[in-house]
Amino acid sequence: MGPQEVPPIYLASNSPRRRELLRLAGLPFTVCPSQVDEAAYAVADPVTLVETLALAKAREVAIRAGRGVSIGADTVVVHQGEILGKPASPAQAQEYLARLAGEAHLVITGVAVVVGGGLEQVAHEITRVVFRPLTPEEIAAYVATGEPLDKAGGYGIQGLGSLLVARIEGCYFNIVGLPLARLATMLARVGLNPLLISHL
Repeated sequence: MGPQEVPPIYLASNSPRRRELLRLAGLPFTVCPSQVDEAAYAVADPVTLVETLALAKAREVAIRAGRGVSIGADTVVVHQGEILGKPASPAQAQEYLARLAGEAHLVITGVAVVVGGGLEQVAHEITRVVFRPLTPEEIAAYVATGEPLDKAGGYGIQGLGSLLVARIEGCYFNIVGLPLARLATMLARVGLNPLLISHL
């Protein structure tokens, strides 16, 4: 791969947040949502789970594409050792937020890069997030916006959920769903440095 050559890049996710972050990184890419059944992966350890899912998603898209570079990711929220996924209902979103209020939790994202031909990398990023105390009325009002329903842990830090967060320790973009610095390091290892191609 020459220094000016950019292979096809596939994002194995339909997440609008991950699309936005990849655009922020200046990378040309095609959205190619993975067809992996996430429910089939029952892994108790959250780091193993997100890495396994991220790699499975990237592999599946890489096989379909047959060439280029596939990027997979998976994010979970962990509170007191328990994984909080996307809430299944407004009531569950309220339950999650009541648990997180005034407490610290971890956001863990697995990231995988698979290059056509079989080269694979997988890693994870962990960010500690601390919520401010929340009243039941605040939680109900936030849930009523609909924002929590498609997000791990029941909140989106890039939206109104920013009003819930007192502080973070670690990568902000990891909380949104794609740790960009980690991804840039992984891509650079396969000759695809975002800083060197974003101007093309």
